This record gives sequence, structure tokens and C-alpha cells, in this order.
Amino acid sequence: MIHIVLFEPEIPGNTGNIMRTCAAFHMKLHLIEPLGFHLDEKHLKRAGMDYRENVDYVKHINWDSFFQEHGNQGLFYYVTRYGKHTPDSFMYPKDQEIYLVFGKESTGIPKPILANHEDFCMRIPMVEKARSLNLSNCVALCAYEVNRQWGYSGLSHTEVIKGANFLDQFKD
Repeated sequence: MIHIVLFEPEIPGNTGNIMRTCAAFHMKLHLIEPLGFHLDEKHLKRAGMDYRENVDYVKHINWDSFFQEHGNQGLFYYVTRYGKHTPDSFMYPKDQEIYLVFGKESTGIPKPILANHEDFCMRIPMVEKARSLNLSNCVALCAYEVNRQWGYSGLSHTEVIKGANFLDQFKD
């Protein structure tokens, strides 16, 4: 399973978008407190849409509590501008729990955490003058890479809701 870990997220719209991505990719979401918003319908409805009801998420009171519970349960990868590897440079074994850790929008993941896991820090390549991408975009990019390596296991390759041949009705 893929786990998305948000360290103290600050913007409800980003978290709502990430909830939608987690629901669509069947990933578990871990929210490390404190959060910069309330997890209520008003703050998340627009971004999370109706996917919020289908996302598996849990809140943790802080990083230490989260890491004590999950730190030895899988492989951890940290997405940061300071990473020296790209997301596609890692091989994500299917028989392991994969944890993709993302920092808060304003300051990222605390530097001591990064320094102690430097071999597992990744940077999404971008132009030199760009500091970062939107958090929800970063989650989608990294989650997609893991799913790509796993052959999109458990994910639909065809349209199911409207039917695989939905576009046939629009042919001339």
C-alpha cells in the first residue's frame, strides 16, 4: 500500500485535493498535527468533493507519535527541494508499505528529519529558480510514479462509471 504523509498541512484546498487523489489511487492518508485548518465540510468540500467519504485517513498528534507507530512498517521517502534523487530513481518494491512524506506548504519537512534520512530524500526536477510546486501536485506526481512502477495494480484502465465504450455514441 502507498501511504501519503502530510506534515502539518496548512492549506485546506491542498489537503482536499490530496484526499481526492488518495481516494482515486486507493492510498492511505496520514495527517500530522497541528493542521492549519479544521477538517470539516466547509473547509474541504470544494477541493475534496464527494471523494472525502471514500478516503482512508488518520490524524496523528505529532511526527514523533506517527513515526513511533509506523517508522518500522515500510520504506519512507521524503519529498523536498533539498533531495538529491528524483522520484523515478527509486525502485518501490510492491511487497513493502511505501510512505511518501510531504512537508507543510510554508517550510516543508523539518530539516533534522531530512538530514537523518538524506538517502531517501527526493526532489521533483524543475527549473533552477523554482522553489517548489503546489503540494497537491507534488503528491500526485510522486504517487503516480509509484503506481507506474507497480503497473497501476488495482487501478482501472478503462472508464467504468459511464462505460468503456461511452464515446461510441458521439461517432459520426
